[in-house]
Amino acid sequence: MVPYYKKHLFLCTNQREDGTPCCGDYNTRKIRKDIKAKIKQAGLHKEGEIRINSAGCLGRCDEGPMMVIYPEGVWYHFVDQEDINEIIESHLLNNKIVERLKK
Repeated sequence: MVPYYKKHLFLCTNQREDGTPCCGDYNTRKIRKDIKAKIKQAGLHKEGEIRINSAGCLGRCDEGPMMVIYPEGVWYHFVDQEDINEIIESHLLNNKIVERLKK
């Protein structure tokens, strides 16, 4: 079966109301918007190409902010904008997994 999108990124944007640490503490909603804008700017935010979605808790809160990219099923942890830019450039645009950020 051929996937609907070449790449499908799920970024945890969960924000816990009780103050328990979560991905939303790392400004992941803004990060998601920025990733979407970069993919759209590259002309790849359309049917059959790359889809960027918010996700609720991905269940790996103790590892910091997380995203997963399918169809590869690669999980990433990131710290700053440089990490995000590397994931976009390497994995999403050039199909090269960023080993140093892989979880």
